[in-house]
Amino acid sequence: MTVREACEILKGTVLCEGSSLDAEVQNACGSDLMSDVLAYVKDQSMLLTGLVNAQVVRTAEMMDMVCVVFVRGKQPDERIMALAQERGIAVLSTPYGMFSACGRLHDRGLRGGGEANVGGN
Repeated sequence: MTVREACEILKGTVLCEGSSLDAEVQNACGSDLMSDVLAYVKDQSMLLTGLVNAQVVRTAEMMDMVCVVFVRGKQPDERIMALAQERGIAVLSTPYGMFSACGRLHDRGLRGGGEANVGGN
């Protein structure tokens, strides 16, 4: 799916287009702990979070993500938006909470990666 399609699924608002809203999103993760994202996430394209600070964008950049989604309607400040645009990372905001947003994307075929193998999934 593309960033644009994810935005539609999440009934989101595009806050920053990044490099392209047509960039492919292969998988996603949801976390408010950037240390967990850095330690456990591999090959993710999209980060969903309720944490609103510049570290989120820096973490997404380090992990080669194309999109950050702020859940619960959170709005980053202009400094965060400028950093994301400079780094080519799309920024969205969705009214859904973390659980619902991740579930909606999962229902439409987006998967997580780098997860522990639990019950064969």
